[in-house]
Amino acid sequence: MKTVSATPPGHEFGIRTLLVLAMAMPMLLLYAVSSLGPQLVRDLAIAPESLGYFTVGSFGVAAVLSLRAGALVDRLGTRFALCLLFGSVALTFALMASLPGFYSLLPATALLGLAQALANPATNLLIARRVAPQHKAFVVGLKQSGVQLAALFAGAVLPVCALKLGWRGAFALVVPLALVLALWSLRQTGQPSSPRTARGPLALNARLGLLMAVQCCVGIILSAFVTFLPLYAVGLGMAQTEAGLLVALFGAMGMMSRLVMTPLGGRLREEAFLLAGLQLISGLSIAIALQADTTSTTLLWLAVSGVGLSAVATNAIAMSMLIRDQAFGGVATASGMVSAAFFAGFAIGPACVGELARRSGSVASAWGALLAVLALAVVLSLCLAQLRSRGGVTTV
Repeated sequence: MKTVSATPPGHEFGIRTLLVLAMAMPMLLLYAVSSLGPQLVRDLAIAPESLGYFTVGSFGVAAVLSLRAGALVDRLGTRFALCLLFGSVALTFALMASLPGFYSLLPATALLGLAQALANPATNLLIARRVAPQHKAFVVGLKQSGVQLAALFAGAVLPVCALKLGWRGAFALVVPLALVLALWSLRQTGQPSSPRTARGPLALNARLGLLMAVQCCVGIILSAFVTFLPLYAVGLGMAQTEAGLLVALFGAMGMMSRLVMTPLGGRLREEAFLLAGLQLISGLSIAIALQADTTSTTLLWLAVSGVGLSAVATNAIAMSMLIRDQAFGGVATASGMVSAAFFAGFAIGPACVGELARRSGSVASAWGALLAVLALAVVLSLCLAQLRSRGGVTTV
């Protein structure tokens, strides 16, 4: 892999901060809808299960665009790709803060799909070109922790802002931040590299296909769990602000797991076994959540910590595998393909669980179906480990 000169020491902190925020901002809507869910349901006069449709537009578009996002990033360069990413975040949140009614908001969320599609290819390519090999695994974990930083912010800050400004006012606060980051990305990443011819479509090899399938399952689990978490907690008697803190805890545990588990995976001979183990822990955690009731809400805090410490780390480990193992394909394009599968899971997870909850009458019974999805993810991870052991791993 061709690597551009390493980042100068004076710019290293700025690049890493930009990487974290580039992952955080496109995912903020998911956690904002989750933490402000009870208020959205009340103010928009919608059924609680309808919250899942907020993610269908953005992650559905992200899944489709991700198939070619790698080629687009190769052509634009990381500088303009990141500027486009933050600009689309600003436009989405501006529309969300101003458009009336539930059905007018849904198309606005689709705009965020562009930012979500660009996030992993742009940040992974920046790491591949600007970060020394011995630091790559840690920096991948660091930038992936930005997704959970979004959850921490949404759970701890947005409910408090919404009490004073309303949920629309809370959304509006994101717009100037995203615009500042768009301008900062032009300065921080330096001059764009010389124009490159975009590569053709990536041949879907077996190991890439298996990793995509694993990440689709993980996307279903994470999105369905966190979207309905506050509603489930409020149903057990928690206040909305306390339920928002569950999302913040999920984010904090996820940040910790990605910072610790990604470098650990980079030192293992086979990271796919780590993926399988973390998914098993996630299954146990969700099973614990299903045992919570009005007299044992402590179990819910324990379950949220478990999912945050396990399933959340798997996406960061997968991205580290793509950067380190050339057999998956080119970094930007392979990242886009895996992101497409991950976002497809995010698009269908909340909607499907919401429909199951509507038919069964409870979120708990719908969450039970997630255990079967996790079992499939474990099997797929073990198949990936076996395939890589036969074909070998070529690291960079």
